[in-house]
Amino acid sequence: MAAADSDCDVIMAPAAAGDEGEDAGTRREAESFKEQGNAFYAKKDYNEAYNYYTKAIDACPSNASYYGNRAATLMMLGKFREALGDAQQSIRMDDSFLRGHLREGKCHLSLGNAMAASRCFQRVLELDHKNAQAQLELNNARTVLEYEKIAEADFEKRDFRKVVYCMDRALEFAPACHRFKILKAECLALLGRYPEAQSVASDILRIDSTNADALYVRGLCLYYEDCIEKAVQFFVQALRMAPDHDKACIACRNAKALKAKKDDGNKAFKEGNYKLAFDLYTEALAIDPNNRKTNAKLYCNRGTLNSKLRKLDEAIEDCTNAIRLDDTYIKAYLRRAQCYMDTEQFEDAVRDYEKVYQTEKTKEHKQLLKNAQVELKKSKRKDYYKILGVDKNASEDEIKKAYRKRALMHHPDRHSSASAEIQKEEEKKFKEVGEAFTILSDPKKKARYDSGQDLEEDGMNMGDFDANNIFKAFFGGPGGFSFEASGPGNFFFQFG
Repeated sequence: MAAADSDCDVIMAPAAAGDEGEDAGTRREAESFKEQGNAFYAKKDYNEAYNYYTKAIDACPSNASYYGNRAATLMMLGKFREALGDAQQSIRMDDSFLRGHLREGKCHLSLGNAMAASRCFQRVLELDHKNAQAQLELNNARTVLEYEKIAEADFEKRDFRKVVYCMDRALEFAPACHRFKILKAECLALLGRYPEAQSVASDILRIDSTNADALYVRGLCLYYEDCIEKAVQFFVQALRMAPDHDKACIACRNAKALKAKKDDGNKAFKEGNYKLAFDLYTEALAIDPNNRKTNAKLYCNRGTLNSKLRKLDEAIEDCTNAIRLDDTYIKAYLRRAQCYMDTEQFEDAVRDYEKVYQTEKTKEHKQLLKNAQVELKKSKRKDYYKILGVDKNASEDEIKKAYRKRALMHHPDRHSSASAEIQKEEEKKFKEVGEAFTILSDPKKKARYDSGQDLEEDGMNMGDFDANNIFKAFFGGPGGFSFEASGPGNFFFQFG
């Protein structure tokens, strides 16, 4: 709170015009009331001080100092608008009353009217050019005007953090200025700091329940928190108080349009009309880029739609946009993680599931994380299904046929006339084919492999087996098979 004078006016002002009608007894009684008021003021019992100054004014309403003292008391009670009226009354009675001009200036400054405050302090300096308090307060008023100017420019540049900073500094000199508080609250809302913004707006509404600007900011916070129906109620109420409130009008229109598009998109999605749903979500996203929370949900909804259509890259992009707007949005992480799983980007899936589990430690989320970790581990091993060229659900017969084809394709004898580099590469593939067949043809080994278990930890050293022995066993033993050339680069298989 801005400080008022350190003491009140203790010298009785000279009788003004009209005092002739007040007899000496009345003036003495009024002076007694003033003295009692001064005593209570000194004890910081401002309510009692106010009562006695009011009695003094009632007894002797033509004394400027009584109004001045009551103005000082009201300032200490934080009632600057009422104090302004008393201060102005005191200088109407006595234009040379320095403290009256100072108090009027302080009230104007506390209420945020720095221009009017400057005129008051300049008037004091005209009457007393050495008045240090007036010079100090004039500098304060100029500081507030400078912060206002900077804040206005920064708001246009959408540098809302800077505006909040300027308003905080201005409010140090103008603690009762609703205009500064509202601008700060609006910028806090635009920065996503909704609890702080709502607190400022609510404080104003407790004092003035019809303040259209505060109603607008309360609605704005609800709107940005995706409580659109409640937000519309506040916007409508603000427009009742101030029908020409442009910001409330625009916000109300956007809120209604956004809700309608989102609801229509959800309806189309549920009905299976995915093309229409996609278009409606996209149109909704264009309505208000500042509404991060609602737009995050729209992106996630569109991501779900794209995943249904198996447009997984687009789904991942939509979910990423949702998370960029709201990094606490669990549903978007879950949707993106599933898309990562479907596209075998297991490291990214694990990262998302870890984020989810850290936020919500449920059994379901723990299992999803575990599944992703298993798939990641499996992805870093040799893919035996890929080596044989079969599906993960391949039957025993399909696995045998695939082994036959691949083993013959990569058998070293078939490449005996090739370069040393090719022979080495084909031998490696031949061994991998044998290794894959060893695992996938054995139900127990296959089950352990499919579950993601480390086969070597289970006592299976894959470096100990002989691919040639597997080949011979499969094709009927020694001498049962040979490669013979039938021309350059051509081979035929001969069974004994």
